[in-house]
Amino acid sequence: MPSLADTVSRLLSSRRLMRAPIWLYRARLGALFGQRLLMLEHVGRKTGVRRRVVLEVIDHAAGDSYVVASGFGRRAQWFRNIRANPRVRVYAGSSAAVPATARVLEQAEADRVLGHYIERHPRTWEKFSAVLEKTLGEAVTPPNTPLPLVELRPDR
Repeated sequence: MPSLADTVSRLLSSRRLMRAPIWLYRARLGALFGQRLLMLEHVGRKTGVRRRVVLEVIDHAAGDSYVVASGFGRRAQWFRNIRANPRVRVYAGSSAAVPATARVLEQAEADRVLGHYIERHPRTWEKFSAVLEKTLGEAVTPPNTPLPLVELRPDR
């Protein structure tokens, strides 16, 4: 019998399932997901076409910026796209899109932010870390976490 982590990691690989929340954000119903999720709009590095992905918010402590994780690591398409073009748009709650700049956190920053997340959400982390270990293929704990974290800072 597959573990919960196996099942969830398989579901996360389902493009159709993962794209379903995008329609709710586009209809300005993102508030249904609360403050734990946001939609990121980025530009395809090869096609130049606008792409969208819904991500979990790891941190929102620094004013209006957000930190999100790349659960599939550096190979995730959205992550590769923001590395090529950090100009993005962020949809949080039911608000309109806000232009922002994406920045991959340095290792020390990522370890600190992940450590705070684990302290604030220990039960969620207990379940979610097993899924991340399946998708990344290695243990996910600070220090030296292999989980890439990205800050999304609204433009002024």
